[in-house]
Amino acid sequence: MNKTALHKLISGRNTAQKVVMRAKIVLAEQAGHSKVKISKDLKVSRPTIDVWLKRYKEHGVAGLLKDATRPGRKPQIDAVKEKQIVEATLQTTPQGATHWSNRTMAEQQGVSKMTIQRIWKKYNLKPHLVKGFKVSKDKKFIEKVTDIVGLYINPPQKALVFSVDEKSQIQALDRTQPGLPMKKGRLGTMTHDYKRNGTSTLFAALNMYDGSVIGKCYERHTHKEFLKFLRTIDKQIATDLDIHIIADNYSTHKTDEVKLWLTKHPRFHIHFTPTSASWINMVERFFSKITEKMIRRSSFNNTEELDNAILNFIAVHNENPKVYVWTKDADTIIAKWIK
Repeated sequence: MNKTALHKLISGRNTAQKVVMRAKIVLAEQAGHSKVKISKDLKVSRPTIDVWLKRYKEHGVAGLLKDATRPGRKPQIDAVKEKQIVEATLQTTPQGATHWSNRTMAEQQGVSKMTIQRIWKKYNLKPHLVKGFKVSKDKKFIEKVTDIVGLYINPPQKALVFSVDEKSQIQALDRTQPGLPMKKGRLGTMTHDYKRNGTSTLFAALNMYDGSVIGKCYERHTHKEFLKFLRTIDKQIATDLDIHIIADNYSTHKTDEVKLWLTKHPRFHIHFTPTSASWINMVERFFSKITEKMIRRSSFNNTEELDNAILNFIAVHNENPKVYVWTKDADTIIAKWIK
């Protein structure tokens, strides 16, 4: 029975050549040939013959179909040493430095740099990186987050929600030398040094309904400019709609003059973000976009050029605005904050 199966393996069109060789070894041994003759006829080593004869004896034909298991490489360090390296990485710092490098840790632990790299990768340890954070200490954090996220996810009827903020101290920078344009195989160039030609402040209101932006540039960013901007919003929005403004806790948003104006314009409702939580104000995403795509790599001879460029960017944006969608619910944010 087994001989028949072995012959089928040898004659099979789809049988791997290494399996054919193993079957020939077994058949030759069953035919009474010595291992010396088998080795010479089939051009295989004695250890290979011993392995497959043993596999056949233990598992039959099935044992010839799979490669023999091989012992893995013996670990260069044991589990105790690995634990020591992990603990040293997490709980200590090198003398005269703030964090470990793979070289300094390798020297301290008496192992190779590759060993340190392997262990750090295994445990996802990155001593050379640090992530900044700032936790809001606002006593009304939960209340404010719930309110603002509610406006994003479930806005009120017959009302528009605007995310409002100022991008202040935008510098009108002029490079000291003209850059070279990008060419095939070469990046565009821009000098590191520049001349300052004044600053400007962009007041922006991101419409959470359609993604459009109302923007105005001013020389300063006091409560007077904020009131001017609120009047601009008031003029551009239909009178039968309420207006909900999401703004940060900047003092210019809370002066007596601003409070009085809001009292006289009851369709305006202002919602303040928690302290140290600018991430919840969606207009910051638009500020990031305008910085990356227009301000950072441009040159301006004066603030007038800067203002015109900003307003033109907003105009182009409003031709095909992108709606910024808030997806995370308030409970998820609050749960993470409480932890």
